[in-house]
Amino acid sequence: MSDLAHTIATLPALESLFGAVGEASARKEVAYLHPVYQQWIAASPFAMLATAGPDGLDASPRGDPAGLVTIQDEHTLLLPERRGNNRIDSLRNILVDPRVALLFLIPGIGETLRVNGRARITVEPALLARLAMDGVPPQCVIEIAVDTAYFQCARAMQRSRLWSAPDPAVRAAVPTAGAMLAALAGMDGAAYDRELPARQRATLY
Repeated sequence: MSDLAHTIATLPALESLFGAVGEASARKEVAYLHPVYQQWIAASPFAMLATAGPDGLDASPRGDPAGLVTIQDEHTLLLPERRGNNRIDSLRNILVDPRVALLFLIPGIGETLRVNGRARITVEPALLARLAMDGVPPQCVIEIAVDTAYFQCARAMQRSRLWSAPDPAVRAAVPTAGAMLAALAGMDGAAYDRELPARQRATLY
């Protein structure tokens, strides 16, 4: 157990540890999608969606070709929900607590964009048809009313070297999807890994 004498437990103690927020860091946060933020979102093929619900927190990846999230207007985003594993953890949470957070990434670029808002789930037929990919409509659409948006500097990406070429030794040391399922669910991991590439291609949308 950590030493409670060294635990930061109050806001004044926390603020004294870090100091004042810089002027640029404060001014870059706005309550709408500024045109420069809209440009950023339009170029992003990947985002992390964070939600909260009665059973806890969830953060899950979302990906599509660039423009993964559609900008309806400066206060509204549309995130299509594509086929997946049917756990629907994020969607379950939204039904109870509409607050969501999105972190947008663009491969090779260090900055990220953060958007916080409130979501609802819609199955409006015209919207589903509009957001179809390869002729397949999403199962539903998450409509997000934007509360705040701001960009994050590149330090985290620089520290992690996220966009650097992968180290073959790391790939060899990381368990495959099949290996993890074999350990956790007793499945035939080797067969799963063998069949996975073809299955993913056939079920992408």
